[in-house]
Amino acid sequence: MSETGGPPAPGGAPGPRGPSAERRAVLRAWTIGARLHTLPAAAAPVFVGGGLARWAGRFAPGPFVAALVGALLIQIATNFANDYHDFHRGADTDEREGFLRVTQAGLVRPERVRRWMMQSFGLALLPGLYLAWVAGWPVVAVGLASIAAGMAYTGGPWPLAYHGLGEPFVFVFFGLVAVSVTEYVQTLTFDPSSLVAGCGVGALTTAILVVNNLRDIPTDRLADKHTLAVRLGEEGSRREYALFLLVALAAPVAGVALFGWPAWSLLASGASLLGLAPLRTLRTFGARSELNGALSSTGRVVLVYGLLLGVGLAL
Repeated sequence: MSETGGPPAPGGAPGPRGPSAERRAVLRAWTIGARLHTLPAAAAPVFVGGGLARWAGRFAPGPFVAALVGALLIQIATNFANDYHDFHRGADTDEREGFLRVTQAGLVRPERVRRWMMQSFGLALLPGLYLAWVAGWPVVAVGLASIAAGMAYTGGPWPLAYHGLGEPFVFVFFGLVAVSVTEYVQTLTFDPSSLVAGCGVGALTTAILVVNNLRDIPTDRLADKHTLAVRLGEEGSRREYALFLLVALAAPVAGVALFGWPAWSLLASGASLLGLAPLRTLRTFGARSELNGALSSTGRVVLVYGLLLGVGLAL
């Protein structure tokens, strides 16, 4: 097998397509493995944290951009980690209905995917160093905890996702932590309202995982991957998704009522209602592959919600 998963040419040559085609194949595999369509989940809480900093009158472009780059790199690294570890643990099989995984599909050797994972986590340290210089040791602690949690999500001796802790992980790190730290590195103060904002965007981001795990219940059971969806069942997962929509809807209302957020931030509550369409899919789907559309739709809801809440706070 070649480095990209295909058979090598006789004598070990790069093959009739040539080295440029090999590079294109590697780039395509990297793009698939990085799962760029998941990046809104990492960007949305940073937009919200930037909006909170602007609302406080202390928006700082440098730390904001560094937080965004770091969040995107950690998301990409976690995606590679999931691709690599789920393959080795037997959760990714031909029966899985989800988006293509490069290790399971044989597009790239597992060792290369692991290398991409480590490189992405390593690159995430660069904006982290800048943020540590700007905001001090709390950012170092949070950054290292985020990287460790990303690696432990499906890796290590006790992977979080295999013990029903995927949803708490996503809610905390892609909601509460991401929003509050993004605001902190700009304002250098902790704002309690960032936790309310983090609950809103974190709930919708976690809803993405709910759809993913609902779709994968049959194959996860076979792989002894005891996600919360496996534990709750299909109806319990639907109720969980609906609950997260309600939390996202309520967060801006609470922010306006309790902390005096601008009324424009209530636009995000309206955006959360866009999640009703994928919720209908969760209730009516026939083939599990139909849930891939609900997954993508929920990702778009997260992006719209994060943008509207961030802009609404900044106005």
